[in-house]
Amino acid sequence: MVSVHRGKQPSLAQLRAFAAVAEHLHFRDAAAAIGMSQPALSGAVSALEEALGVQLLERTTRKVLLSPAGERLAVRARAVLDAVGELMEEAEAARAPFTGVLRLGVIPTVAPYLLPDVLRLVHDRYPALDLQVHEEQTSSLLDGLAAGRLDLLLLAVPLGVPGVTELPLFDEDFVLVTHGDHWLGGRTDIPREALRELDLLLLDEGHCLRDQALDVCREAGRSEGAAVTTTAAGLSTLVQLVAGGLGVSLLPATAVAVETGRNAQLLTGTFAEPAPSRRIALAMRAGAAREAEFREFADALREAFAALPVRPVR
Repeated sequence: MVSVHRGKQPSLAQLRAFAAVAEHLHFRDAAAAIGMSQPALSGAVSALEEALGVQLLERTTRKVLLSPAGERLAVRARAVLDAVGELMEEAEAARAPFTGVLRLGVIPTVAPYLLPDVLRLVHDRYPALDLQVHEEQTSSLLDGLAAGRLDLLLLAVPLGVPGVTELPLFDEDFVLVTHGDHWLGGRTDIPREALRELDLLLLDEGHCLRDQALDVCREAGRSEGAAVTTTAAGLSTLVQLVAGGLGVSLLPATAVAVETGRNAQLLTGTFAEPAPSRRIALAMRAGAAREAEFREFADALREAFAALPVRPVR
């Protein structure tokens, strides 16, 4: 049966003293190397021997030798000190803002249009930040945020979710996308009421943009039973269906240049004021440890998005 010594836990100062003696095999040189007095160094090593219950050194009048146990434990002591040093370095990095990993969740109706600016900002201003992007629908992103799988979300608000803090970035108008020969194509004063009877194409269920568009239609007086053709899983497909003459759709302003610029058969029309719109924000866990960093990141994003067709919100 192995006997287990149940003395005091060794301190880092004791381990540091022993490691220095093991390296220099000389008390005076070891003390000078770690900035301790020679009596303090000798006392620390003796205290470590008592704590561990083994003799680490063989002391003579002329030299210091490691005991067999000392040779074995010197390797362990150095490994412990190295690990503590790495721990301190990691803590220092954690204290520094915009370093380490940032897991950003983004909804599909935002990612293609805002990520270029986000990635450019991170590359230019926060080169030490390891940004990891996850494109998912809103419900999945919120689950990931609550579970700690994600750190920060970029999505449409309001969410109305307890424990989630929203940092508004901007508002953007919805634009009506039509085929080139549609009677509303290219107009700049479209009344919301026009949405009541249009053949409206929307995204599949689960996309928050679908719900927002339906809210706009309800506000315009469109009846709940009005036909809505839902056949598109993404905005690119939705726009192609519009180009094919199957109906009209609503796009957020940030998506217009990307999604309509490739097809001359499409026209866009804007609504009379106040135009229907959506708000884009960052979302984080309430009381997040990196809250100050995330708020600074929100400020930087507002600046980065300034050239887009949006209205910044603070």
